[in-house]
Amino acid sequence: MQDSSADVTTTEQDPEVERQLAVFKRGTTDLIDEKQLRGMIARSLETGVPLRIKFGMDPSSPDLHLGHAVQLRKLRDLQDLGHKIVLIVGDATAMVGDPSGRNKLRPILTRADVDENLKTYTSQAARVLDLAKTEVRQNAEWFDKMNFEDLLKLTTRMTVAQMVERDTFQTRMEANEPIGINEFLYPLMQGWDSVIVEADLELGGTDQLFNLLVGRRLQEQENQRPQIVMTQPLINGLDGRKMSKSYGNAVGLTATAKEMTFRIMQVDDEVMPTWFLHLTRLSPDDIEAILAGHPREAKARLAGEVTTFYHGAEAAAEAAEMFNREVRDKVLPDDIPAVTWDASWGDSLALPNFLKEAGLCQSTSEARRAIQQGGVRLDGDVQDDVAYEVAKPSGEVLVQVGKKRVKRLLP
Repeated sequence: MQDSSADVTTTEQDPEVERQLAVFKRGTTDLIDEKQLRGMIARSLETGVPLRIKFGMDPSSPDLHLGHAVQLRKLRDLQDLGHKIVLIVGDATAMVGDPSGRNKLRPILTRADVDENLKTYTSQAARVLDLAKTEVRQNAEWFDKMNFEDLLKLTTRMTVAQMVERDTFQTRMEANEPIGINEFLYPLMQGWDSVIVEADLELGGTDQLFNLLVGRRLQEQENQRPQIVMTQPLINGLDGRKMSKSYGNAVGLTATAKEMTFRIMQVDDEVMPTWFLHLTRLSPDDIEAILAGHPREAKARLAGEVTTFYHGAEAAAEAAEMFNREVRDKVLPDDIPAVTWDASWGDSLALPNFLKEAGLCQSTSEARRAIQQGGVRLDGDVQDDVAYEVAKPSGEVLVQVGKKRVKRLLP
């Protein structure tokens, strides 16, 4: 086994080591361990050999959002220091499903499901990472080659008692929630990834701590130097709950500059400190000064910083101006989508049905509620009669539902 103590030297006063260490530590929750990391950074600077920094992403859904960007931004920072990012795209582990933070069995994905999600994953990660300098590996590369004997050997590396130390499993057992045997495989598979790529450090969310420590355990069993473990918190979404597409509170990495800016301007005040720390690279002093001011101005700065990173300063400035005109100053946008009168609607259509067909409401029930609440306007005039018939127009008619849904009705 490589002796990790060989990496620990008296480098506390080396300014470059300390500068890099500060980049590693920004926004970090768990760091196991800092002394070892300091020594490894020093050794890397002396030898010119970059650290191999591992990060895994399971393509369990087709889209990435700003929650995923917390770790991706950190990886880019470390990449800019000259270290090697090893991006594990978990096409094999995704089929098992990560039990981290889950209170029930998740549906098993098929290889076809995973392959479909894979199509967008690396391209989205490339919005943050320099893929030309990134080692991208799919873990099916080694897991698909395993036979049954290999799998049995992998399962002998941990006991059931060690596995159920995981707080997620303990909680589920106490609640009499089922735990699949396949879920025990996941930490072993993630840990084995670290052995295969010989990771020096693995980065993950705080919910990944158990899995990352399994990687250290397996590396030691294979006489490798145990990887440094570093975690960052999971950021909440726009409404303060866990960021998730299913909650409708996420901001996608592929969102346009306008969509990104408008969505971030909806963020809860309580979320802003965490977002500033993890999604921007402003200094802590600058963040403190911004948050001491008016919340709306702080949100505007946050939106500007994040949108600039993904779309550039010019696009971010244009998106901010659109927000000011359309929302703050309540001016309608220039690019209002149009809907053309469909022949199947005849000469007229009941207003609730029209709003549904035009895509302004998801159902006639929702449309009726909006009408009764005075939220529907035709050419600026409130229409609160659910029995109103919209006639086929001879010219353009502006249709609004609430403050944000608006379309131009054309003949």
